[in-house]
Amino acid sequence: MIEIGIDPNIFEAGGIILSWHGLFSVIAVAVAVWLTTKLAPRNGISADDVLSVAVWAIIGGVIGARLLHIVDKLDYYTANPLDIFAIWSGGIAVWGGVLGGLLGGWIYASRAGIVRGRLADVTAPGLLLAMAIGRIGDIINGEHLSHQTDLPWGFVYTHPGSLSFGRGATHPAVVYEMMLDLVVVGLAMWVLPKYLRPDGMVFAASLLLYAFGRFFILILHDYNTWFWSMSEAQIVSLAVVLVTLPLLVWKGRFGNFGAPEPVGPVPDTRRPRAERRRRGR
Repeated sequence: MIEIGIDPNIFEAGGIILSWHGLFSVIAVAVAVWLTTKLAPRNGISADDVLSVAVWAIIGGVIGARLLHIVDKLDYYTANPLDIFAIWSGGIAVWGGVLGGLLGGWIYASRAGIVRGRLADVTAPGLLLAMAIGRIGDIINGEHLSHQTDLPWGFVYTHPGSLSFGRGATHPAVVYEMMLDLVVVGLAMWVLPKYLRPDGMVFAASLLLYAFGRFFILILHDYNTWFWSMSEAQIVSLAVVLVTLPLLVWKGRFGNFGAPEPVGPVPDTRRPRAERRRRGR
């Protein structure tokens, strides 16, 4: 078995806690934005547009991640309403972050006239890489409870501050999710852009692959079930599959298209000024 005895919190002072989960979440966001700014110019989107959208995507992601976690733990937060705002102590939902970030970025890009489908496609690798990096914090703190196992790579948390302390050897389900994230990152960067059109389909396919894989990995997690013996995260995963799969079948075009755009100067991806005025801009 693999023992993990690291304190989930790096330090605590004056009621403010810096956890490994929080640290790697910040690193994950920074890496996602950096990678997207590198990929965007190759696809006709300026780095400035990426940074502008990223601000609202991050805000939407934080709000969405916290809200979905609160809904999942509604009994606890109803009894402890002040803890709703204690986001530094942990407690976020991955799907809430993904969908909330997508909504925030999509709204801003729509208002700014940025090509949304193309931007979503170049965001996909960074988003999945960020989730993989964030899982490092989850591995350390043992926040995501898993079922027990006798496999030789089972995790045993020995620090009393870990939520998994005293549970014995459990499945390293977050490691499985990290591996899934990295596989989809590779596909979103080097495979899907060559075989999928039009814009937006790479992002849709990436979400589909992640949701499909995560649905089954979640079976190993010890989460609260909502109905049909499925957890909140499984229900959202299933909903994402039911949206993205028909979208790809209906709108996607498959073939060997090569690179989506040649590398070159970044064109202006915003709508003409006159069109923006007609749309109320």
